[in-house]
Amino acid sequence: MALPIKIISTDFDGTLHAEFEEPPVPVALEQAIGQLQRQGAAWVINTGRDLPSLLESLGQARLSICPDYVVAVEREIYARQAESFVGLEDWNTSCEAAHREIFDSIRPDVPELATWITSRFEAKVYADAYSPLCLIAQSSTEADVIHDYLNAYCRNVPNLTVVRNHVYARFCHAAYNKGSALSEISRRAGVSRDHVVAAGDHLNDLPMLTSARARWLIAPSNAVEEVKEQVRQQNGYVSVEPHGHGLAWGLRRILSGCPGD
Repeated sequence: MALPIKIISTDFDGTLHAEFEEPPVPVALEQAIGQLQRQGAAWVINTGRDLPSLLESLGQARLSICPDYVVAVEREIYARQAESFVGLEDWNTSCEAAHREIFDSIRPDVPELATWITSRFEAKVYADAYSPLCLIAQSSTEADVIHDYLNAYCRNVPNLTVVRNHVYARFCHAAYNKGSALSEISRRAGVSRDHVVAAGDHLNDLPMLTSARARWLIAPSNAVEEVKEQVRQQNGYVSVEPHGHGLAWGLRRILSGCPGD
């Protein structure tokens, strides 16, 4: 029987990797992904981290496997070549240009947005190489309120959105996210969504956790309710196990041909 999975796209923190566990990636999951890779499947780590941060954590985890692709900061695509990762120049260049244009258009508004946030909350607001406005809230409840405020602003700016993970958030161009990056990798590999798995746990994973991008959707038990609900509505699998343990169970179900998977 032909291998059903040709691409597996996994979020990193909270889905594949749990920093507080030892090992941070369950051995059973490491073995399952390795076996899929040996059979020809491509593994994509689809993360909000930048590439150096991800590679540092992968090195510390001492995995015997290595991703074939990395989607960094929810938008940049890198392909593994030998022992290094090389950016997909056309995608990354277009991505950078689109972000530069939209960020230049909103930059005059950023001080007022930042003042609204810092005058009401203890959140840290800052700019970095990826967004003119980033934040770290003190709690999920605080982040929810700020997220709503920023979403209201985005409704007046075409193609501007907020990407959010727990207490972290930043502005982003709506055309570039974990979902569109996964579809671009699938297109380049000549793989239809019928052979793609996507797994995630938080709001920034929602764009890839859709049947338009992947046939099989997986969420661990620690996923936020919005993620669990979206996965359930599309006949995906919400595990009773957390983090990489839940992902490992999801892969087992797919490979065993469970009804509905």
